[in-house]
Amino acid sequence: MLNIILLSLAVLMAVAILIIGGFYLFSPERMTGSFGLKLPAADANTRAWLRLKGVRDIASGLVVLALMLTTGSRSVGIALLVLAITPFGDMSVVLRSGGSKSAAFSIHGVTCVAMLVVGLLLIHAL
Repeated sequence: MLNIILLSLAVLMAVAILIIGGFYLFSPERMTGSFGLKLPAADANTRAWLRLKGVRDIASGLVVLALMLTTGSRSVGIALLVLAITPFGDMSVVLRSGGSKSAAFSIHGVTCVAMLVVGLLLIHAL
């Protein structure tokens, strides 16, 4: 039962990052305030950089879903642990760049912790 709950949380995380990535890719203007940093300019170059984040997010979500379909929960847990580097890195960049501390911790920090907890539990679930 615990394994089903943990895998459901992994699906939820994967789908959430796929949706967020889709917004960054297809409508970057809508997502400008959600990262925790001020944009340098509202131009085509900035939108292109935001779209790169969308591609990264979509790839991360697809990795988790692909592993869920092809391997066991241990592999999914390992992937979540490795992919937790992304929100940790995002949080670190936002904090070091003088961005929003509340966004850094509430968006990126919470995501990182959730991925670490679910990943560790999946690795050790029987």
